[in-house]
Amino acid sequence: MSYLVSATDLRSIRFQERDALSSILQNIAVLLSTPRGSVPLYREFGIAASILDRPIPVAKVMMISDIREAVEEWEPRVTVLDVELAEDPSDPGKLIPTVEVEINDEQESGI
Repeated sequence: MSYLVSATDLRSIRFQERDALSSILQNIAVLLSTPRGSVPLYREFGIAASILDRPIPVAKVMMISDIREAVEEWEPRVTVLDVELAEDPSDPGKLIPTVEVEINDEQESGI
């Protein structure tokens, strides 16, 4: 089964989430909404901010690659199936990432 996670899905963070599925999806949403270099002691966590000033077509290609690598590194319990980038109609030039993931070994994870 696949799940869609967007950077806009992050509304409230629950520490010590007991539900494995909710924990995984929350981790991905946090990752998608965090600029790389902004977390003390975890400077490699997040999405590269160097993409910000690129033209939209170039930024999309770079972000898709960066998001795939970041999710695979920081949330090894999932496999990335697809990455979509939508432009925010209320904020021209802003890209909103949505990732489709599949949970690895759902039976073993208790999901």
